[in-house]
Amino acid sequence: MSAAAEMTPSLLARVRSGTWLDGQTFPPLSWAVPGLIPEGFGLFTGPPKVGKSWAVLGTALAVAAGGHAFGKVPVGEPRPVLLLALEDGDRRLQDRCRRLLDDGPIPALLDYATYATPLEVLPLIEAWLALHPGQRPLVILDTLGKVMPLAYPGESAYARDYRIGGCLKALSDAHPGSTLLVVHHIRKAGADDWLDSTSGTNGLNGSADFTVSLSRERNKAEGVLKVTGRDVAEGEYAVTVQDGTWTLTGFTLADAARAAEQIRATQGLGDQQAEIVRLVNATPAGARAADVAGELDIDATKARVYLNRAADAGRITKAGRGLYTPVTSVTSVTPTVPDTADRNARNTRNTPCRACGEPMLDLGDGADTHPGCEVA
Repeated sequence: MSAAAEMTPSLLARVRSGTWLDGQTFPPLSWAVPGLIPEGFGLFTGPPKVGKSWAVLGTALAVAAGGHAFGKVPVGEPRPVLLLALEDGDRRLQDRCRRLLDDGPIPALLDYATYATPLEVLPLIEAWLALHPGQRPLVILDTLGKVMPLAYPGESAYARDYRIGGCLKALSDAHPGSTLLVVHHIRKAGADDWLDSTSGTNGLNGSADFTVSLSRERNKAEGVLKVTGRDVAEGEYAVTVQDGTWTLTGFTLADAARAAEQIRATQGLGDQQAEIVRLVNATPAGARAADVAGELDIDATKARVYLNRAADAGRITKAGRGLYTPVTSVTSVTPTVPDTADRNARNTRNTPCRACGEPMLDLGDGADTHPGCEVA
């Protein structure tokens, strides 16, 4: 019997039917940070000195304490966290934790290491994950560049990146419910698609389950958090940083998404034109030159010129004769966010809340408003 014939039965054993798949019940998706960071292998990217390490440290502390990530997103029950802070030492890490915690105690569920070699890092993560079965642990590797191995002889850069990403993904896949978040830099050269800016080749993004990118202008407190992935809704969220603490703009991810839309719509504009774009984007039904002129106390002809320029640049839409509307509706930038009380088992209804207009979470009670909302 040939070698191929001997292999055939074992290979065919991997093939399953649609009936088998239809009959399976899989555990719901787990989230380290609901709506932003799901289980699996993910990248956290951004330019040097933008504040990535502060952001992931804040996330680590929130998850280990059962607090609020980015100041606003409740993460649920405390969970074990391993932080590989490979660019820090004990003194710096202690100082940063105390600053973020306002001198409060560092969570006992936070484990950390400040040194590992390329040969040690994967076995270290694997051994630590094995200590926490079924606890949905979070591992943060900061940064990949400190432990990135060399390519094999004759191996392309893409193949090396995909191999490393595949090893990291295999680690998280072997421990369902766990999240492995890897901090990595972006290239200096710009890219039309922000996902293409990840340092190295697309091999890393291709192997990752999700990618989160943090950006802000130098010496500015305002930034944008961008998210995409296989199991997470693609979105952009406005954030601010103060003394190392990153916080969502507004009260919810939906608020932060709207704020990010405003940032994108007004970026690079003068003060008055930016104000006009903000005014139009705040008026879903649309605005006319006379409305803008009256609201901002400017000449109607000048308002019409600014509105036409903004429409030509794609900042707003000219919906009809003299009527200007937002490019993106509020509902299209409102993310579906898992509810933290039972975030893995609920679905979002298409029907908006009658009180606040946000998408309803299916609580199984037939209500048509969010808990706490009242119809005016």
